[in-house]
Amino acid sequence: MRKTVSLLLFFAMVLLLAACGQAGVSEEQGQLLSVVQKTAEQSKTEMETEPSESVSTGKQEEDVSTKTLVVYFSCTGTTELAAEYVAGILGADIYEIVPEVPYTEADLAYYTGGRADQEQDDPDVRPAISGSVENMDEYDTIILGYPIWHGQAPRIVSTFLESYDFSGKTMIPFCTSHSSGIGSSAVSLHAICSESAVWMDGRRFEAGVSKESVQDWIREIGIE
Repeated sequence: MRKTVSLLLFFAMVLLLAACGQAGVSEEQGQLLSVVQKTAEQSKTEMETEPSESVSTGKQEEDVSTKTLVVYFSCTGTTELAAEYVAGILGADIYEIVPEVPYTEADLAYYTGGRADQEQDDPDVRPAISGSVENMDEYDTIILGYPIWHGQAPRIVSTFLESYDFSGKTMIPFCTSHSSGIGSSAVSLHAICSESAVWMDGRRFEAGVSKESVQDWIREIGIE
């Protein structure tokens, strides 16, 4: 609109100058010429400073980066090490699943009928967790780490998965073990998680895994 007005003023000034050049400049014409010139100069200045219509002058929307949370359960520190590597490489937040009743060395002794053996024998057991993730809705990707107990994830990991809504989130599991692979543990966890959660293939790491090995895995799954 301003461009149109400026053009009209410009042509009016040209015509007026032409008329003045032919018949001389009267006092009234001189005043009118002065007004037209000032108006044209003002319009020109406004056009130069006015932002282009193709460029938004409002606050640009910030790119929303995908937020990642590394969640892990670890009794001996093996899974904790791998989880810390993952979080450090990605610059992600980290959350430890802490049991309300800590596991003792006797609880973890295999094939002794101890606590861990009993829990793994009962798929419905849900050990209580101390603390929670208060801002779970903010995360788009959950990287879940756990040890393998009798071929499966510890039941407390099931407690965690049933405590939140993971609808639409990407779930990436990894496990640590001396010999057992991730096997069906991820499949079992997927079955109790939100149906719309997207589960990616998991990875098994040995005790004392190197940071380089963890980084290679992260590159393979394309989340670095």
